[in-house]
Amino acid sequence: MKSLFLRLCAVAVGAVLLTSAYYRTSSASVMTEAANRFLASLTAEQRAKATFQFEDAERVNWFFIPIERKGLPLRDMGTFQRHLASALLSAGLSQAGYMKAVTIMSLEDVLRILEKDSGERRNPEKYYFSIFGAPSDTGTWGYRVEGHHLSQNYTVVNGRVIDAPSFFGSNPAEVREGPRAGLRVLAAEDDLGRDLIAGLTADQQKTAIVDPKAPADILTSNSRQAALKGQASGISAARMTPAQLTKLTALLDEYANNMPEQIAQARQEQIKKAGKNIYFAWAGGLKRGEGHYYRIQAPAFLIEYDNTQNNNNHVHAVWREFTGDFGGDLLKDHYQASHQ
Repeated sequence: MKSLFLRLCAVAVGAVLLTSAYYRTSSASVMTEAANRFLASLTAEQRAKATFQFEDAERVNWFFIPIERKGLPLRDMGTFQRHLASALLSAGLSQAGYMKAVTIMSLEDVLRILEKDSGERRNPEKYYFSIFGAPSDTGTWGYRVEGHHLSQNYTVVNGRVIDAPSFFGSNPAEVREGPRAGLRVLAAEDDLGRDLIAGLTADQQKTAIVDPKAPADILTSNSRQAALKGQASGISAARMTPAQLTKLTALLDEYANNMPEQIAQARQEQIKKAGKNIYFAWAGGLKRGEGHYYRIQAPAFLIEYDNTQNNNNHVHAVWREFTGDFGGDLLKDHYQASHQ
């Protein structure tokens, strides 16, 4: 009996230690530490470029095309500062998500070669880091990492974190020549979507395919608030078989698991809450090489994927939240609690 008691005590202590470790390494804490270490490494001039007030309109001024941006770009940083910037990007993504992000950034060098660019427009160091407000475990602040085909927008409120809009793109979608031939950064997003539409019956496809032609881009583009006209279209999860639901779950997991554990868990909770009130819609061709688009729409979130540009070899994929983009829901809860 004494031995059993000691074993139970050991298990309890272990659980406490694991729980405390979990909270010590929460997403908000890791982000706060990474942001403050990054800021501490900057000169006054660099800091002026990298920092904004939390209320600044720049916080919601996001995009994913190769344009000049506000913030501090990698090319204006020293070597050790770039390492700290990379740590800040890593703090907001899972290992899988981080690998996608840095590989997307590296594709700028592929485009530089393909397009015979001078290196000014296509530059892997033209990714900008911006911090809004003062990083704190318990305060309200945010940060953004953004450049061509990458836009991660984080809001932290009282230790809770959201990353939305969360955009990953890839051009080329598949590198078809040179030493990196065969590389597909967002292969899972494409393959799992195709697996789902191919797994539907002919009658189900009639409902799921909402347009024989894919749109030229994701429909929500860089809007400040995710919105689609009309009701959700496509086929509802309620009409799917268990095997088809497994394919849908695999696709949803791919998007959720780009994030570190706590943010991924929050996304999974939204998915679970939606239940079978989730719609999958497809537009465009079903054969490889044809332009195609899909979206997954639930009451709280929207996923869009589009591959139509550059001869159907150019992907845009995004996770949006209808009321949660840029921390909308977190801020609403915070302001209501403060008012009360």
